[in-house]
Amino acid sequence: MKDYIEERAVELANYIIENGATVRATAKKFGISKSTVHKDVTERLLQINSALAEETRVVLEKNKAERHIRGGLATRAKYKGKPDINA
Repeated sequence: MKDYIEERAVELANYIIENGATVRATAKKFGISKSTVHKDVTERLLQINSALAEETRVVLEKNKAERHIRGGLATRAKYKGKPDINA
């Protein structure tokens, strides 16, 4: 694996852990695709630093468990203030 990929994977993992960030937010921050972030922190990081990979996995699992709540809040915000068409 190339050095810059290893460095990127570690940098992404540290960002996710420090900020509790989602894969989507991390991808946006670093200007790369969600697929790249996910592959870096789930597959490549295991080969580089397994302890860091485990810490990252914990944060990603927490985000996954909470995503239905964030989706509901986003939907509420989207329709807030708009009249109910069924009323």
